[in-house]
Amino acid sequence: MKKAVQRFAPPLGAAMATVLLAAGCGSDSGSGAGSGDAVVMGMTDEVTAIDPAAGYDPGSWLVFNNVFQSLLSFPKGSTEPEPEAAKECTFEDADSRVYTCKLQDGLKFSNGSELTSEDVKFSFERTIGIDDPAGPAVMLDSIGEIETPDELSVTFRLDYPDATFPMKIASGAGSIVDSESYPKDKLRDDGEAVGSGPYKLDSYQEGKEAEFSVNSGYKGTAKVQNSGMTLKLYGDNTGGDGKLKKDLENGDIDLAYRGLAMKDIAELQDQAGAGQKIQLVEGTSAEVQHLVFNMNDPVAGDPAVRKAFAYLIDRNALVREVYEGTAEELYSIVPAGITGHNTAFYDTYGDRPDPSRAEQALREAGIDEKVPVTLYATPERYGPGTVPSFELIAEQLNDSGLFQADVKSVPLDEFEKGVEKGSYGVYVKGWVPDYPDPDNFTAPFFGEGNVLANNYNPGRITSELIPAAAGQSERTATVDAYGELQDIVADQLPVIPLWQGKQYAAAQENILGLEWTLDASTVFRFWEISKGSE
Repeated sequence: MKKAVQRFAPPLGAAMATVLLAAGCGSDSGSGAGSGDAVVMGMTDEVTAIDPAAGYDPGSWLVFNNVFQSLLSFPKGSTEPEPEAAKECTFEDADSRVYTCKLQDGLKFSNGSELTSEDVKFSFERTIGIDDPAGPAVMLDSIGEIETPDELSVTFRLDYPDATFPMKIASGAGSIVDSESYPKDKLRDDGEAVGSGPYKLDSYQEGKEAEFSVNSGYKGTAKVQNSGMTLKLYGDNTGGDGKLKKDLENGDIDLAYRGLAMKDIAELQDQAGAGQKIQLVEGTSAEVQHLVFNMNDPVAGDPAVRKAFAYLIDRNALVREVYEGTAEELYSIVPAGITGHNTAFYDTYGDRPDPSRAEQALREAGIDEKVPVTLYATPERYGPGTVPSFELIAEQLNDSGLFQADVKSVPLDEFEKGVEKGSYGVYVKGWVPDYPDPDNFTAPFFGEGNVLANNYNPGRITSELIPAAAGQSERTATVDAYGELQDIVADQLPVIPLWQGKQYAAAQENILGLEWTLDASTVFRFWEISKGSE
């Protein structure tokens, strides 16, 4: 899922125990029929699903965030959720286990059906019940029971304390569907969608194009600045070959998002201010990439080998030479801009290669020969820079004289099977967050069934630190726990953080509002984009 110059998203600060709708917001229709001309955008991300019970990827969530409402949503420039379909939500207990929302009056789906608490209950129970392998049900595992005492009230009784629950239901996982239009026990497969969000999905051609019009019956916080959106899907290969940029320069599309090649971004940056009619907008991102060690591997499982890696990797060179400044060095598993972020790897291993300390770590462990190691990467999911960056890391290791490293690039299916079977000692993992909280950069990585699949025994991380933080409704109170967690990871080295991404969108000079679509919430807000006169 999911995953900068202008930091529109400040670190989390306020308590999440209660969220109230500001006076007047959401009581009127978002924007009627919209204003301004329709906008055409292109991206290379795949839209894997139109049904919210199945999609768990950036492309699908882009559709969900614009077509469906959630009880809460992330306002522009904020990492704290506020009411959307709800007018008020609150934890009713000190343990963060009973969460109640009151819906706005008069909500309707795009087909005219009323949206009630029963639709909310149906939507969550449906996602959990279908439990699609590619869907977001895993994000809702804290839900034990859902009660609907009346048409406008819904109460979630959680199986364990989960102060991040408001963030989870503000994401694509919280999309509300019409209980009369979606089957309860299977996915909808007709390529159509019925939601209550700012837009209606008028048509969808898989892998090619999606057409959106403004939902005139929408009632929420969004103020739509255009009269519709066309989303053109380019696919990874065509975007990487520069077609996305060419179509933008030729005026065939108004804006490009998620898919510009690094060289394209660098070229647009170089051309800025030189009469270029294409604008490049840079925003905050919490997408990260890690180098992962299989702790059961005979080579990578050796702490001395992992420590030598940590002393030798030059993140600055990766960002400069491979990513051409489109990413930033990352020195912890919790990225900058997220509550609790620290620089544990910087503090422990420095920010530049230190071959002497790497050699000392190996020699003290009795390792006197060059260490043979293979780094595994796939270019298909984590971006075109993934394999070149691992090749540069291998070069850095070899230049030290301490390693004999090489890189194997494998197709995505083969890569995932190899990771699952434990066949790889060192490999790549990327992460686009589901919600902007340190929980989403830690809980999925450790413990049983984690996404890293690296056989790491997390000890206190999962037995004490994550559970203690999960129940804290005041998220700033989790700083110490997450700080200790990050220090443990830097010491034990199950992973090495490499970089934190930046978000970019390139657009014609008459496109406005893109700065409000690029923040750490990862919500791309169609409604903020407008098209001015040329």
